[in-house]
Amino acid sequence: MADEDGAGTPAPQRGYPAGTTAPMPASIPETAPAPAPTGASPTSALALFAWLSPGFPVGAYAYSHALEWAAETGDIIDEASLQSWLADLLVLGFGRADGILLCHAHAAGLAGDLQALAEVNTRAVALAPTAELRLESCQQGRSFLDAVRAAWPHPTLDDASRALPPDVAYPVAIGFAAALHGIKREDVLEAFLFCVAQTLVSAALRLAPIGQTAGTRVVAALLAPVKALALDIPSLTLDDLGTATFRADLGSMRHETQYTRLFRS
Repeated sequence: MADEDGAGTPAPQRGYPAGTTAPMPASIPETAPAPAPTGASPTSALALFAWLSPGFPVGAYAYSHALEWAAETGDIIDEASLQSWLADLLVLGFGRADGILLCHAHAAGLAGDLQALAEVNTRAVALAPTAELRLESCQQGRSFLDAVRAAWPHPTLDDASRALPPDVAYPVAIGFAAALHGIKREDVLEAFLFCVAQTLVSAALRLAPIGQTAGTRVVAALLAPVKALALDIPSLTLDDLGTATFRADLGSMRHETQYTRLFRS
């Protein structure tokens, strides 16, 4: 999968034999934030309301993560089926995986370690199960990086933008930027996971299997699994990456040739 996605072998790090990389930590330490630029103070967590809002210029509205296919085939027909589908995506699927990647990118940001960031991003891009889901993550990731650099500048963020390839995974970009701007890991992780849930409910509303009131109930019902996931993820390593939402992945493949489409995934 990594070869097909074009993820190359990372360069050896100083002090390690050729063909190897430094081992990733068993857990992700929450250390002091990286220094803010001279004359600046750490960004308030209020910035997350902008970064993760529907109005932030990343194009989140264009993606449904295969919900469009699920609605077309009848897998999602009402409030209950939508809630069940989204809970599985969060707990068993890309929500959990993206949370792990975000936390490791946050740790790289705290350390100012661009090599570690590149390794996390390479794995994130390589593990995208389909071309559409890779586009969904990487287009938003690069757009997020560019938007934050423009409005919340940081010299290390500029260095990361130049060092990373064009494909930057969305959770990796968010985690790294949050660390550089002094936003705590637990804050950005919980906010990101809840934003994922809200974005997918918004897509479901446009696909019309449910109405606005039902959609609001689904969002409220997903608070509990989001909070539980946010408590569990920080203790996980990159070896814990993996998903078990095969039907959603297959749906993404079939969405590529779906006759009528509103979304890019």
